Amino acid sequence: MASSTGNEESVNPVLRISQLDALELNKALEQLVWSQFSSCFHGFKPGVLAQFEPEVKAFLWLILWRFTIYSKNATVGQAILNIQYKNNLSQTEKYQPLSKHQKLWYLIFTVGGRWLEERCYDLFSNRQLQSFCKIKSYINFGAGLLKLCGLLNFLIFLQKGTFATLTERILGIRSVFCKPQGVRQVGFEYMNRELLWHGFAEFLIYLLPLINVQKLKFKISSCCLPIAGVSSSENTLAAHCKECSLCGEWPTMPHTIGCSHVFCYYCIKSNYLLDMYFTCPKCGSEVHSLQALKYKIEMTELHA
Repeated sequence: MASSTGNEESVNPVLRISQLDALELNKALEQLVWSQFSSCFHGFKPGVLAQFEPEVKAFLWLILWRFTIYSKNATVGQAILNIQYKNNLSQTEKYQPLSKHQKLWYLIFTVGGRWLEERCYDLFSNRQLQSFCKIKSYINFGAGLLKLCGLLNFLIFLQKGTFATLTERILGIRSVFCKPQGVRQVGFEYMNRELLWHGFAEFLIYLLPLINVQKLKFKISSCCLPIAGVSSSENTLAAHCKECSLCGEWPTMPHTIGCSHVFCYYCIKSNYLLDMYFTCPKCGSEVHSLQALKYKIEMTELHA
């Protein structure tokens, strides 16, 4: 991956955010590879991979190491972000690839370390002997100490910007750019258009929840089709409580909202719960309170 120009010129340091992004991309790739591999065994007996899961994962990470660190001096995440590893133990500032010993120890620390942690947890989880308990406590203490060292290394990394992981610091490998980063040219007209569009979109997102769409639709419809245009027979029918103003059927458990129109209880209740600014579709009155009709409507009136 190292070019001839990279060997002749001085290396370029990598930003902290780029190194962290490379680590996140590596984790996402490992999860993707494992999910794709485990999906091949969905038709088998459940738990067929559970017994050998640490070994299978170690084999997959070994394959990734062979075609990334060993052959290209960079992980997949680093290759995507134009980053590679440099041998920081060399005395020159020019790019020097990783030595074979550094690549081998990188494999041992990353793949071997994770395999050892998972396998030791399985070996000592069900052991009740005193000797095994002591060994387990020593392993837990060592794992906790490594995590503490990793935390201290991360704090130093945030301050100085080199060696994002403890493995990189121990092995003396540093992240550098493969090629010099070019300056991105962005036109003023494009930036101005993007800023205006984002500002307008944020304004709409803030404004739309404050608009009563249903009431606005009623206002528009009332201008196009005035309420006065409704036939007198329909008004008379609604006034005599023989038709729900929402569903048009005989009102079930008739209720009013403060106007002269009648609604089924379930019709008006569901619409009011959906929109607290619900208005009567006939006259546009807002819902003040749901009131049940105090007089009874006999079904025989329907045929009168």
